Amino acid sequence: MADRKQFLGDIKPDPELLKALEAASNEAVTEEELREQRVSFAFGNAPAGATNITKDSVRVTSENIRLRR
Repeated sequence: MADRKQFLGDIKPDPELLKALEAASNEAVTEEELREQRVSFAFGNAPAGATNITKDSVRVTSENIRLRR
């Protein structure tokens, strides 16, 4: 329970963070940004010991995936 004491008090939002979130909420996300988020997500979920998986290899693979019918 000691680890959670920080959440028992009054939580005040960081004004700079709120400002950044407000600014970001008005920005459109491009297809390239979405593509890179997908690559980053896939790379981050790769097995920890997989030395042959790189962000570049995930990027190349994501461009060549074909779904079976």
